[in-house]
Amino acid sequence: MARDTGFPDADAENDFTRLRRQAELARLSAWFTRAPADVNTILPFDEVVAALGRTGETNVGLVVVEVSTIVGSVDRTRDFDRYFRPTSARVRARWQRLAAAQRRGESVPPIILYRIGSMHFVVDGHHRVSIAIARRIKTLDAYVTEIHTRISPDGINATSDLLLKDHRRLFLARVPLAGKQADAITFDDPFHYAELAEAVEAWGFRLTQEIGEFLSRGEIARRWFGEEFLPVVRMARRAEVLPGVTSDAELYKWLAGERYRLVRKHVWDEDIIDELRSSAPRRLP
Repeated sequence: MARDTGFPDADAENDFTRLRRQAELARLSAWFTRAPADVNTILPFDEVVAALGRTGETNVGLVVVEVSTIVGSVDRTRDFDRYFRPTSARVRARWQRLAAAQRRGESVPPIILYRIGSMHFVVDGHHRVSIAIARRIKTLDAYVTEIHTRISPDGINATSDLLLKDHRRLFLARVPLAGKQADAITFDDPFHYAELAEAVEAWGFRLTQEIGEFLSRGEIARRWFGEEFLPVVRMARRAEVLPGVTSDAELYKWLAGERYRLVRKHVWDEDIIDELRSSAPRRLP
């Protein structure tokens, strides 16, 4: 890092130039390493909330926030990258003016953020966050509003992760499991959530036909998990069907599909498990 000259305008200009160079080097590095296209893309607040499902908000007030937790923006996704480096010279004039003012000791008002989990999204103060990163300032004062969501934001690192979250949210709307039951259903492929939701709904339809009474989605979800999912997975684990598959949800989804394809039945017994075990591939397709 270059030493300051002591001249605020010159130092602000140097800071901006250095940050722009870092942004371009990051883009070039991503191209060389064939990293995902969104690896340096700032997280868009609206898309994150849409994927997770907004349920409410709480006004946290004025707090001190770690700059490293600020990863997204409400409306400036084109001007800055994932690490708030300017993506072009378009913001240079305002950026350098604010940076020089800070260097002259002028007061800096708190920024305004939304919080989702451990992530923060800028409502107002994008340039101030970028300047803090250029100057290696670790914390900023911020007015924070915490956004509550239907599903956990854990695991979101790039915009490509939002598809998985979106499909999980839709699955839990169709199959409203909660707590540890919901935690037990996880997939790496977002479309597997839709396939499993269809299987659960079909199971629930057969159950309502069998008992002759209407069941809510919540009741079907609870009964499916306790009467279908857990017994089948435990039986398959004891029989060592697909022992290399660590996800119970992946195991059940494959078993359910193969059961109907091979034996055309909606029941489980040891003979069916033995037949599935003999036909199981070494790993899931």
